[in-house]
Amino acid sequence: MFGRHSTAILVSILTLSGGLAIAQPPAEPLSLWYRQPAEQWIEALAVGNGRLGAMVFGGFAQERIQLNEDTLWAGGPYDPANPDALEAWPKVRELIFAGRYRDAHNLISQKMMARPLSQMPYQCAGDLLLTFPDANGVTNYRRDLNLDTAVATVTYTIERVHYTREVFSSPVDQVIVIALKTDKPGKVTFTAGMETPQKASVTVESPNTLVMQGINGSSRGIAGALKYQVRVAVSTYGGRIVAGDGQISVTDADSALLLIAAATSYKSYKDVTGNPEVLTKETIAKAGQKSFDSLLKDHIAAHQKLFRRVTLDLGTTAAADRPTDERIMDPNKENDPQLAALYFQFGRYLLISSSRPGCQPANLQGIWNDNMNPPWQSKYTININTEMNYWPAEPTNLGECVEPLVAMVMDLTETGAQTAKICYGADGWVTHHNTDLWRATAPIDGPQWGMWPMGGAWLCLHLWDHYDYSRDTEYLAKVYPAMKGAAQFFFETLVEDPNQKWLVTCPSLSPENNHPFRTSVCAGPTMDMQILRDLFYNCIRAAEILGVDEDFRKQAVATRQRLAPNQVGSAGQLQEWLDDWDMKAPDLHHRHVSHLYGLYPSDQIHVRTTPELATAARKSLQIRGDEATGWGIGWRLNLWARLHDGEHAYKILTMLLRPERTYPNMFDAHPPFQIDGNFGGTSGIAEMLLQSCAGEIELLPALPKAWPNGSVKGLRARGGFELDIQWKDNKLVNVTVRSLAGGSCRLRYGAVTHDLNLAKGRSAQWDGIP
Repeated sequence: MFGRHSTAILVSILTLSGGLAIAQPPAEPLSLWYRQPAEQWIEALAVGNGRLGAMVFGGFAQERIQLNEDTLWAGGPYDPANPDALEAWPKVRELIFAGRYRDAHNLISQKMMARPLSQMPYQCAGDLLLTFPDANGVTNYRRDLNLDTAVATVTYTIERVHYTREVFSSPVDQVIVIALKTDKPGKVTFTAGMETPQKASVTVESPNTLVMQGINGSSRGIAGALKYQVRVAVSTYGGRIVAGDGQISVTDADSALLLIAAATSYKSYKDVTGNPEVLTKETIAKAGQKSFDSLLKDHIAAHQKLFRRVTLDLGTTAAADRPTDERIMDPNKENDPQLAALYFQFGRYLLISSSRPGCQPANLQGIWNDNMNPPWQSKYTININTEMNYWPAEPTNLGECVEPLVAMVMDLTETGAQTAKICYGADGWVTHHNTDLWRATAPIDGPQWGMWPMGGAWLCLHLWDHYDYSRDTEYLAKVYPAMKGAAQFFFETLVEDPNQKWLVTCPSLSPENNHPFRTSVCAGPTMDMQILRDLFYNCIRAAEILGVDEDFRKQAVATRQRLAPNQVGSAGQLQEWLDDWDMKAPDLHHRHVSHLYGLYPSDQIHVRTTPELATAARKSLQIRGDEATGWGIGWRLNLWARLHDGEHAYKILTMLLRPERTYPNMFDAHPPFQIDGNFGGTSGIAEMLLQSCAGEIELLPALPKAWPNGSVKGLRARGGFELDIQWKDNKLVNVTVRSLAGGSCRLRYGAVTHDLNLAKGRSAQWDGIP
């Protein structure tokens, strides 16, 4: 009913209707809140339990609850690997080394790309619509999302009756819960129905049960193979329930409770024999035995077990009492330090809500999508975006949320082994720049984007990092074969550069960025070499820890030593390619900063250990510029933090918080919405306060002047350490270090270091003084 930025109009209308018009801020400071319903999807509030997502619009004439289930994608099991690729591969290499890049591009397009050329899209399930009578004369309207409880609430008053609507997605009971109540008896009246763009029907199964059931969509010639069902159970206290044509009406109840269960027939990327009807019926039956208070209590406990591990205080001003959309619109972010803390915790909230053990990983939109074919299919883009989704997981104490990503990588070792054999005649496994629910691994979209064989190798960094932060050797033993298989592929496919005699990838590209020869296709781009240095080194360390594969370790050491090195170009920049092409590239301000992987998320380049390369990386960032897509700005934030430039990092953060890059509901604006920018922002704020790299734990390495006083509790560091940090007047006051695994670490604050050796479960404090 009311659109974006229409608060003033709404206030005027409500004031004329009588009563107190202006709702007050919620008591919980970690809340997103608004004085008008959402009109656009990017204004609605997101709830999720890792598997089931909902967007809550908060209308008072009609409530729209847009629904997602994380396995509802188009298509079915398929293998897009191109059997012509193996024969064409040697000729492509020959063309690249001869400098005939465009000819190589064309041959790749003809012979090596996936069939079909695109992957499957993530799709929406549909909407639950609640229609209310007597929606005139609304006062005291407020909708909010409490990040601490993961509950979205809508409150308003009509004719002195106070209405409350609460929505949450329970990770315990696997249902979306909607509770409606008022402060006077007999005032809850509404009609519930469902709509969907899927090939599905909506029926009334019983007087209190709505069922949507159908099949998923087809795409790119791959037929839909999934059955799906959404089940809504309605119960009331008092009043009447009447079932009609695809709708359920509730009249004159004291309160009402709706439980939503959803499921598909997906069991794995190669098995679609599940029974969604049985699953939804069982889920509703089990959840229906609990009271609303019990459902809410269990949901909050499960959420807070993760969310409350980290607290962040950057200071609070009167600006924090304003509605969230107004704060985002305000260009003066320095007067609102709490907005950065809210954004940080919102990123953690989104990761908890979109990536829990047993679910699918967070995709380009987390789990929230209202389209059948969303932008970039809302799949897993693994040349930066999926990895960025998980950057904040380990440092901000959400290690469990990495489990779906690890599970996907283990699937990819199977499908990627097929692609490695079919397309390259190689052992091991490979994944290119995207994958989907069906774990497709062949190069897609076109040579300029897809001919990049490094996706799986980069994902292996997350396998290692989860070990490095936890020091769980049982886990390491489970994922080590995946790391080894990724390395094995490159042992067999790296080729000697005919000029410098380095080992390089070929064909490959620096993600999505054209060099001066009208394509991106090339040999040995800098990013590839950096990723492989990490992959081989982490394989070596893992094998040593596990006491296995001595010959493999030796091969990894020897191969790593022959990789093309980082190079400084004629403009003082870190070269993006083997040749010094950077200043001749057609887009000097490209959104990707792929060759700076070595600075972040890796630590191969560091201001102390490799100062010359760090200076070159800084020059590359300056050439590239600060402006980019939402996620591009998020990456730049982390990079400037790694350069220990707190003021520039803070400038980048304020750019991310602009309305051009942050929607009213705080979703990241690429534009359009991509969730990776949210996670990049959360990671970047953590990096400004704590860095765990180059063998040290560095405190407040990029603290800006805008945050002179504050504290953070619960951040994690490599080696299994957890830290609480307090600062005043931009100087460290105290740090508490807890060891969760037992071991030693070196703390650094500025030029001062302090060594600790702590038994498991023990803690120590330090004030930063030598």
